[in-house]
Amino acid sequence: MVHLWVRAESRPNEDRVGITPEGVRDLIRRGFRVTVEDSPRRVIPTADYRAAGASIAPEGSWPEAPLDAIVFGLKELPEDGTPLMHRHIMFGHAFKGQPSGEVLLRRFREGGGRLYDLEYLLDDNGRRLAAFGYWAGYAGAAVTLKAWAAQHRGETCPAVGTYPDKDALATELRAELDGTGLPRPRAIVIGAKGRVGTGAADLCAEVGVRVTKWDMAETAHGGPFPEILLHEVFLNCILAQPGCPVFVPESAVNPGRALTAIGDIACDPTSAFNPVRVYDRTTTWDAPVLRVAEHPPLDVMAIDNLPSMLPRESSLDYAAQLLPVLRALDAIETGPWGRAADIYDTHLKGLAP
Repeated sequence: MVHLWVRAESRPNEDRVGITPEGVRDLIRRGFRVTVEDSPRRVIPTADYRAAGASIAPEGSWPEAPLDAIVFGLKELPEDGTPLMHRHIMFGHAFKGQPSGEVLLRRFREGGGRLYDLEYLLDDNGRRLAAFGYWAGYAGAAVTLKAWAAQHRGETCPAVGTYPDKDALATELRAELDGTGLPRPRAIVIGAKGRVGTGAADLCAEVGVRVTKWDMAETAHGGPFPEILLHEVFLNCILAQPGCPVFVPESAVNPGRALTAIGDIACDPTSAFNPVRVYDRTTTWDAPVLRVAEHPPLDVMAIDNLPSMLPRESSLDYAAQLLPVLRALDAIETGPWGRAADIYDTHLKGLAP
C-alpha cells in the first residue's frame, strides 16, 4: 500500500498545497493511505482533508513518519542539515549546480532517501506533467508592474502579500498604474508561448499593458537582444538551462535604456545558465525587488514562490494536473516517477565526496 504523507510547508508566505481533499478521496478509493499534516496557513483547511478520509498528523512531524511513507510537499525543507531518510516529492532546485541544492543532495545521500523532483516529472516527450507556471507568470508580471509604478512614485516596490483571487490583484494593480498619471509601459515577454509567458501576457492584457511577445524563433540567433532595452518592462519566462542565451547582460545597468523593471519570473540567479546577468540573488515578499542601477533606476523582481500570491487558484490548478501522476505512485519505479528517480541518481553520482 502506498502511504502518501502530505507535509505542512515550513517556508513563510507559502500557503499552497499540491493535493486537494477531492484528490485525497480519489487516492484513498484507489487503496492509498494518506496522512496530511495540520497547518494553520494552508489555503485549504485541515478539516476538509479529515472529512475526505485522511489521517491528520501534527505540523512538521514528517521526520517521524514511517520509513516507507512518501513525503510530499512543494517548497524546501527546513535547512537543519539532518540526513533525509524518506522518499520526498518536492521542488528540490538541486540539479543545476545551485549551492543549496548540493547541500540538499548530501542530506539525501547521508540518510539514504531519494528525491523525486516535481520539476522533473516528465512525459515520454520530456514535457512537464504538472506546473505552476501560469500563475507564476500572472503574479510575477503583476509584481514587476507594481515595481514600475513604485518607481514613478519615487519609491521602490513595497512588500507584497496574498490575494483572495486574481481579480483582486488585477484591480489593485490597475489602480496603482492609473495613479502614476502616465501611459502604460511597454512590456516584452520572452517565452510567450509557454505557460509562464501566457500567464504574464494575460495579466498585462487585463491591466492594459501592451506586450511584445517573443519565443524561440525570436531568440534563436543567440543575441545580443537590444530590443529588450527599448521596453520599459521585461518579463523573462524562459527556464534557465544549458544553451539559454543571455537576455540581459551586465552592461544593461548603464544609462541609455528605456528598461527600468525586470521580472525574472523563471528566476535561477545562482545557476550558471542565468539569462539575466544584472543580479545574483532572489528577492522576497518583504523586499520584492533588487535595485541594480539608479540613473535611471533598474529594479529586478525575482521572487521564487510567486504562485503563492494566489494560493487557492494556483493550488487547485496544479493539484488537478498532478493527481493523475500521483495515482501512478503504486508503480513508482516506472514511468515519470522512474524517470525522475533516474535524474536524481545521476546527479547523486556526480556529487563530490
